[in-house]
Amino acid sequence: MHFKTPEILYFLFLLIVPILVHLFQLRRFKTSYFTNVRFLKELAVQTRKSSKIKKRLLLTTRLFLLTCAILAFAQPFFEAKDSKNASNEMYIVLDNSFSMQAKGKKGELLKRAIQELLENTPETAQFSLLTNTENFWNTDIKSSKSALQNLKYSATPFELSSIIAKIKAHKSAHKKDIVIITDAVGLTEKDVTNIDFQDKPYFIIPEAEQKNNISIDSVFINQTLENFYEIGINLSAHGEDFRPVSTALYNQNKLIAKTIINFDSKKKKVNFTIPKETFHGYVTIEDNGLTYDNKLYFSISKAKKTNIISIGEPEKSIFLSRIYTSSEFNYSNYPLTSLDYNGLEKQNTIILNELIEVPQALQTTLKAFVSKGGNLVVIPSEKSSVSNLNAFLGNFGKVQFNNLKKEEKLITKINFDHPLFSGVFENKITNFQYPKTNSSFEISSPYPAVLSYEDQSVFVSMIQNPVAGITVFSAPINTSNSNFQQSPLIVPLFYKMGQNNQKTGVNALTIGNNQPYFVDVLLSKDAILEVKGNEDSFIPIQQILNNKVKLTFNDFPETAGNYSVFDKKESVENLCFNYKRSESDLSKVNTNVVSDFKTADTISTIFNTLQTERTDSQIWKWFVIFALLFLALEMAIIKFVK
Repeated sequence: MHFKTPEILYFLFLLIVPILVHLFQLRRFKTSYFTNVRFLKELAVQTRKSSKIKKRLLLTTRLFLLTCAILAFAQPFFEAKDSKNASNEMYIVLDNSFSMQAKGKKGELLKRAIQELLENTPETAQFSLLTNTENFWNTDIKSSKSALQNLKYSATPFELSSIIAKIKAHKSAHKKDIVIITDAVGLTEKDVTNIDFQDKPYFIIPEAEQKNNISIDSVFINQTLENFYEIGINLSAHGEDFRPVSTALYNQNKLIAKTIINFDSKKKKVNFTIPKETFHGYVTIEDNGLTYDNKLYFSISKAKKTNIISIGEPEKSIFLSRIYTSSEFNYSNYPLTSLDYNGLEKQNTIILNELIEVPQALQTTLKAFVSKGGNLVVIPSEKSSVSNLNAFLGNFGKVQFNNLKKEEKLITKINFDHPLFSGVFENKITNFQYPKTNSSFEISSPYPAVLSYEDQSVFVSMIQNPVAGITVFSAPINTSNSNFQQSPLIVPLFYKMGQNNQKTGVNALTIGNNQPYFVDVLLSKDAILEVKGNEDSFIPIQQILNNKVKLTFNDFPETAGNYSVFDKKESVENLCFNYKRSESDLSKVNTNVVSDFKTADTISTIFNTLQTERTDSQIWKWFVIFALLFLALEMAIIKFVK
């Protein structure tokens, strides 16, 4: 037992006062004789005994009364079990990612978690609240009530490790209590490695009852007909036993097609045929799972011809004119000697076709061209200078040429996952007539190969550039050195290289993907482009590049939907933004990673536990009660004991 004011115990010496009073009050009885002496003597003896008992009882009760009163003023208590952490600061981490839209026993997981916080958090409790996107430091439940009630689902995935890093960086003289409320979808061991057990972490993991969910993953142009587009829509089913799902296609909020999809497999593809004209709308489904992935916004702009120029000998570039037809491309070829450098900046793609050497002036021009979003294709010549090629390619990445080897090689491996082949093949081809080269350069490249030889060496590599594509061949592909021009691979490869980063298909951007976007518009020096939607508008980071403007969106916009780029009041181009589909699979709940930490069902359980473990047991009230009882006992003795 401990005392808050132990100095009061010095007053216990006052216990001697009732003892002294008791001693001084003692007096001798005088004997008086009467006729019946025997009877009076017996009565006197009886009175003297009862008087002694009464006084001793009174002395005892008064001593106990005074003792209890003094102890009560000294405020005795029993120390709490976890008193060392009584001054800890509390941090509440609330996951507001889209997977928290799932429904539990009492409704949506996030809304229920917010309601419990509002109902069960003590008004006097100080805490810091951290979500996927917002931080509220050193607040209380009254101050944060409005923010909690208006908290929206976030397109930013729940990254516990980064939130824990923020908490650790928040300077404090006290230890921390961390309460983490999450459904644990996608939670990994890496996320919890930075959590210190001394920080008293608690996990609240609400469980979804309905884990079936269907998501729209992507939209693409499956086939281009004379007057129509055939668009393909990829859907994924997460869970089991799905009912037929209604799928609808809207253009400018006008229904243009609708169908029913039966999920007999986890992946499903549905095709719609639409007129070959500008499209700005969305595809939507109706299911009982999450709602954020039930819509995918996309647009198809009016087809624009792509400007492509090849630099090299005309006889070696004939195959390019067959690929880049006038219906989709503005293609031209120039030998190096008659090249007009001023026209290069107007191109979308430039092909260096078997140049023996790249002049320094051309290197400088092409470096500026690529930095502004232009695509570059480099096909070497057998007579190319290795040092000249390496110096040139060093401006863009780490692809380096080595010596030319004159040996026949078969091109046998296709990287189907490479962006250049996305949407090209419905199935992975394993049996086809392998093209070959008679001589080739050995090249070292840290980037994934697009096409490879049978010995795993690189035939085609692509330098990863956020604004452009730089594709490099390791061998000449003229008819005397290779039969690649007769291969079925040449058309899709060169077609995709020519169209790389060009807006010729479906426009469907992802929020949070910081890939730069280029708008074909000629702006004055002080002009600014603005992106506007039905409910949201923002000004992206922008850079004027000749006849283009490079836009960077970062984490904007916050809401998925159909948007348009405006130059003042004039609409320049349509954009569509969608949420990442990383939260769609509710079966990815990983509670094993938190098995070593404390868990609770509700926030009230945690507050009650901390209150119980860290609050001292105050017992001074009991001494007050005992003092009153002894006072009542004293009065009873005085009144009833004779």
